[in-house]
Amino acid sequence: MSLLKLRLAMVGTLALIIGLSTLFLAIVLSWLGVENLFLLLGLAIAFNLAQWLLAPYLIDAMYGVREVEEGELPELEEMVRRIARRSGIDPPKLMVSRLQIPNAFAYGSPLTGNRVAVTRGLLSYLSRDEVEAVLGHELGHLKHGDVQLMMFVSVLPAIFYYIAYSMMISSWYGREREAGGEVVIGLIAMLVYWLLTLFVMGLSRLREYYADAHSALVVEDGADKLSRALAKITYYGARMRSSLPNSGFKSLFISDPDRAVAESRDLSGYGEELVKELEERKLTTWERLVELFSTHPHVVKRIRALQSLKGP
Repeated sequence: MSLLKLRLAMVGTLALIIGLSTLFLAIVLSWLGVENLFLLLGLAIAFNLAQWLLAPYLIDAMYGVREVEEGELPELEEMVRRIARRSGIDPPKLMVSRLQIPNAFAYGSPLTGNRVAVTRGLLSYLSRDEVEAVLGHELGHLKHGDVQLMMFVSVLPAIFYYIAYSMMISSWYGREREAGGEVVIGLIAMLVYWLLTLFVMGLSRLREYYADAHSALVVEDGADKLSRALAKITYYGARMRSSLPNSGFKSLFISDPDRAVAESRDLSGYGEELVKELEERKLTTWERLVELFSTHPHVVKRIRALQSLKGP
């Protein structure tokens, strides 16, 4: 997928999410009345805003993340500064997680500033060049404002979830005639919630492709380096998945650890051989279907997209 097509797909998906939300909010507005709808909007926005502001502290506690002291990992610190300079952004705080599974993630809020974290496993299993490409991907998320964008679009499905929940609760205590209408609105709101959730996950997958492309642009031979990194992260992640705490923050990672086992099926090589094995692998219909419910594209498709970005 070319960068132009990728940008158009992201803009189109975002427009679809906002347009669908606006349409059904207008319908619900005519049914509920302004006061009730504003209350639900306020609850959804407040909940997501609090989650965004406090999430970095939860992530640090859950994944054993701490800030790298100046001079502690000089080569890694220099990588971050170099990639940030090439990306045209201020260097984020460099963090390190105690997790032994190889992965990395970018996160932050106005309370903490931007952060990029690498796990101990990433530093152990990947080469210096591959770590650099992973950092290029994560700083791409910060460059494109993905943390803020995905927080914004995630509010929209949450609004309809609150509406559906409110209507169902109200129908239990309302008069029989009114309850029937409330149940209908509740079911429609739940359907819209699921549709918007699918579109939000689709937008998330597009943002992953975009961050991959950023790494290919700002890191020398970034496409090949990131391809090898993704292949190794998938390979080792499948074997160490049980060591990862269960949480809703896995969407932050460069690669989805929950799908590592399935995606690494029949892989046994290393480096270039592993990349080639993945690139040539055919996806099953089931894998394509499962991908629709994931925040990350299948690693096979990501590697193919990266290889298509390689210059002469």
